Amino acid sequence: MPKNPPEPMQHHLHLNGLAPVIRVPVGLVVLVGPPASGKTSFVRALIARGQIDVEAVVSSDEIRAELFGTSLAQADSDAADARIFEERDRRITARLATGRSAVAESTNVTPGARARLIAIARRFNAPVTMLRFDPDLTDLLQQYTERGRPDLTAADVRDYAAIMTRDAGADRLRAEGATSVHDVPGRRQAVTPTEAAAHFSFA
Repeated sequence: MPKNPPEPMQHHLHLNGLAPVIRVPVGLVVLVGPPASGKTSFVRALIARGQIDVEAVVSSDEIRAELFGTSLAQADSDAADARIFEERDRRITARLATGRSAVAESTNVTPGARARLIAIARRFNAPVTMLRFDPDLTDLLQQYTERGRPDLTAADVRDYAAIMTRDAGADRLRAEGATSVHDVPGRRQAVTPTEAAAHFSFA
């Protein structure tokens, strides 16, 4: 029987002793990870290196700040969440509709959150690349303490991490419809965000 075609990452050059460089196709890029897991630092490194445009990143936290400013009371409600994610979906749709990539920067640790994004991508036959951020819990809590998140408690971060472990394994993400799934190296591997960004190449 013919073999299945190799995963795209098997074709790539090696970079600085890490794994082969992973090429991410034009389409929807979904970041999956608890708060403080390194998603924003990774995205900033990609932008700083010129690997993606700042407009490609659609961040739910940034949209929350745009809509509600620093008012946690206003931003922390079901109605606020609905507005935030409607706007996020609108921005992602606008980019995919014109053949551009969109990077969905939110936790996306639950199947429901990912299903909503995958449904948008399918409307445009866009590939869905999921990038997992899954640090050791000790490292995650340390990063949370270092960065300071007045809107979250350590218990919240632990809860997100537990959901990530239960509902966001690589096999689960593929079964949900991800075209490809890759883990982003971080503190556990002694890799900085800039080094992790260099591990990826965006079309």
